[in-house]
Amino acid sequence: MKVITIRNVPDDLYRAIARLAKENRRSIQQQVLTILDRARVLGDHTVLDRATRIRKRLQGRMLGDTVEEIREERNR
Repeated sequence: MKVITIRNVPDDLYRAIARLAKENRRSIQQQVLTILDRARVLGDHTVLDRATRIRKRLQGRMLGDTVEEIREERNR
């Protein structure tokens, strides 16, 4: 595995990462790796790509008309 060293991290950023690490019961190193990995995954998939995948997954399913159902409930 490769090693990355980050210098001159602003205090407020370090505190935020430390807080997240504590909340998630991770070391600061584990938290930074998690943040970097999530950024990589999000960068790999644009919003449009994600919407296309969701549409394909839902294709052929009968979905109700939510707006109409809400209107009917309000009129009861």
